[in-house]
Amino acid sequence: MPETAPVLPPNCQQLLGFDFGTKRTGVASGNLITRSATPQPTIAAVGDARFVQIGQRIREWTPQALVVGVPYHPDGAPHENTVRAQRFARQLRGRFGLPVFEVDERYSTTEALASGAKDADAASACIILEQFLRSLP
Repeated sequence: MPETAPVLPPNCQQLLGFDFGTKRTGVASGNLITRSATPQPTIAAVGDARFVQIGQRIREWTPQALVVGVPYHPDGAPHENTVRAQRFARQLRGRFGLPVFEVDERYSTTEALASGAKDADAASACIILEQFLRSLP
């Protein structure tokens, strides 16, 4: 069954993308007009402290939607971190009331490291968000 394109809220222009990790969460800001993303400082916090910092980023960037990378095994099978990232996406929806889109993020960290990124988490978030932007009609 072919994937359908995500449906963004009306007047959506700004997005934030996240590469969820148990200790660090990469962040990128993206713009629908330019269809590009820019890495932002990684959040090195867990639990509620992570969401406090995410809330600050949301107030700063005022995105209309959020994008979360969800990892899978190379064959597409889910694993422990798949479940954690999906839970993180649900928590974002519940806490901030914004639409949250999930993106298959297989190999994003590998790609970020191969490109020589100083902050692999932020670079991975950028790759995830740009992948999402490319999927839009």
